[in-house]
Amino acid sequence: MPVAFTQYYGAVLDAAQQRSDLLANNIANADTPGFKARDIAFSDTIAAALSPGSSDQDGNNTDMPLYREAATVGLDGNDVSLDSERLESAQTAERMQSVSIFLRQSTSDLITALRPNPSGL
Repeated sequence: MPVAFTQYYGAVLDAAQQRSDLLANNIANADTPGFKARDIAFSDTIAAALSPGSSDQDGNNTDMPLYREAATVGLDGNDVSLDSERLESAQTAERMQSVSIFLRQSTSDLITALRPNPSGL
């Protein structure tokens, strides 16, 4: 069964929001001793959201976030790199903005196509 483009891009936005929330949590816990940064496998999350029977009743993805393999770990056991988290956060925000612009333009194009032609041609 084909997936509607709005369903696909909705899943992309949901996954991006979930990732954005995790990255914000990582940044908020940058000074918490022993905290391990978490993330999601973006493409796996989207694939799971689009497969039948993979979501809870609210339509939210129930996949658990993954712990990242850190390049460096501080003396307190915290592996959050603020530079890395900020970069990932900016990339995720850019992805969300791109998808939102695409959906807005696609919706506008669809509305334009459905309007009757005023010239009657």
